[in-house]
Amino acid sequence: MAVAPFPTQSPVRSDDEDNRITLTDPEELEEGRMSFLDHLDELRKRLIASVYALLAGCVIAFFFVGRIQAFVFVPLHDALGGTDFIYTKGFEPFMLMMKTGALAGLLISSPFIIWQLWLFIAPGLYANEKRFAIPFVLFSSVFFLLGAGFSHYVAFPWTWAFFKSWETDYVRFLPDIGEAFSIYVKMILAFGLIFQMPTLVFSLARMGLVTAGWLAKNTKYAVLIIFIVAAVISPGTDVVSQALMAGPMLGLYGFSILVAWIFAKKKKTTADA
Repeated sequence: MAVAPFPTQSPVRSDDEDNRITLTDPEELEEGRMSFLDHLDELRKRLIASVYALLAGCVIAFFFVGRIQAFVFVPLHDALGGTDFIYTKGFEPFMLMMKTGALAGLLISSPFIIWQLWLFIAPGLYANEKRFAIPFVLFSSVFFLLGAGFSHYVAFPWTWAFFKSWETDYVRFLPDIGEAFSIYVKMILAFGLIFQMPTLVFSLARMGLVTAGWLAKNTKYAVLIIFIVAAVISPGTDVVSQALMAGPMLGLYGFSILVAWIFAKKKKTTADA
């Protein structure tokens, strides 16, 4: 007796499988197959482009280096009551001019350098995550400049006013111009990085990696970490410098919680599934 063949049926795919197939883009799969050497080559390209941008920014800055130095030191000179800066090495003013141009060049080229950083990490992201490119570059640039501005107008003058407050009838504060600029650069870069906290939280929140509730719940640990980081990156060992670092970081952490709450990745409801 012949047995009827078992009817063949086309495989049934669930909606979840269809979604996975739809989200998996051939270009993303190809990018995901980048080898270690490919990543190194990509890193080399981005570093070379960043160096060229930095050099271009420095060339532009050197045309205005005198005005930039006046912008940095004249307000501080007036804030210290007319105290003159000194230098003890004959070559120091020239090196100061070179350092000033390099710092200004870095600030000028920072948006392009941040863009190169994004281009390096973008191949490892999905298509929906790559949409954050423009907000990431824009927010990073804006907050870096805000941090630099806070350092220039608030933190740096307050730090040196604190140094000058220790003057007595027999002790006079004569700041060295090289040391002053070295502290200025460290504070500019430190506050520029500190002010990236909202941008980092924005990116993580949009990717669904952090939430406002999680950040608020771990505030006590964040406060501890903030004071440790402030003590490490502070240019001075005094309490004022560390407080000037920790204060904005605490404020930015609170602002980052608000950012995470506003821009958090929306969860799909049952009706949307």
